[in-house]
Amino acid sequence: MNEHLLTRFADPLFKPTGDLQIGIFDKTMGKPVPNAKISVTPYNATNVIEELISDDSGQTLAISLESPPKELSLIPEESLQPYSQYTITVSADGFENVVVEGIQILADTTAIQNVEMIPANGMRQERIINILPHTLWGEFPPKIPEDEVKPLPESSGYVVLDTPVIPEYIIVHEGSPDVANKNYWVTYKNYIKNVASSEIYATWPNATIQANVLAIISFTLNRVFTEWYRNKGKNFTITNSTAYDHAFFYGRNIYKEISNIVDDIFSTYITRPGIRQPLFTQYCDGRRSSCPNWMTRWQKGI
Repeated sequence: MNEHLLTRFADPLFKPTGDLQIGIFDKTMGKPVPNAKISVTPYNATNVIEELISDDSGQTLAISLESPPKELSLIPEESLQPYSQYTITVSADGFENVVVEGIQILADTTAIQNVEMIPANGMRQERIINILPHTLWGEFPPKIPEDEVKPLPESSGYVVLDTPVIPEYIIVHEGSPDVANKNYWVTYKNYIKNVASSEIYATWPNATIQANVLAIISFTLNRVFTEWYRNKGKNFTITNSTAYDHAFFYGRNIYKEISNIVDDIFSTYITRPGIRQPLFTQYCDGRRSSCPNWMTRWQKGI
């Protein structure tokens, strides 16, 4: 870490923060849950630092939480985690308690943590959601290379449309495609927001976020358009394995800065003259793995 950052860390008045806003919803009805009680604690700690109540729309006020300096998320830093982590515990009358562990707070950003509540069936139970590390910080398998343009199936029982269509839902398989596991039904835009929040930092310049989101969209729409997994006999659209697809972490927080960009460009994708399908835009981090001729999230390795 450079001397400039060390000096700033040593300054007792230097306390970077990021915001957290929480939304509580009934999973079965899709309605807001008002009057839910939320306690906030540092990750792996027990001291409650904030207590919140959801309003009639299921939302809480945004609160500021300490985070590492923004600069750590703008360079391929290997010694200090560039985000802080927090845990929330949510309780509401008639619902199971929910604990979300590892909410990631980046300096100068707004993290949005939506929580889906399940009606309690007599016994008071607790559901725990553990958010895995960000892919730029944790260790994840590198992408297995594939062709950028896929051959379209001729007789598979599935109809390949003339032009790509934005789907309403993405069915995400947990883990590798050939390993039996659970599937998640996720709205298309929420899927893109989750992946982008898991694979890039919301502190990056808008143009950089847009480029990465565009790559994620094109990759995803290629899987949709070519019916890639359906034509292999699978019952899902895409996996959350970084070896095959993108990181998707069920229940994780997204970022307002990323969410706004996805809302603006969710129907835009990359293609080439003479092909119908969105380009299969693969990339790597450029630090732990090298990928010549692909986009890298860090400049190292290009």
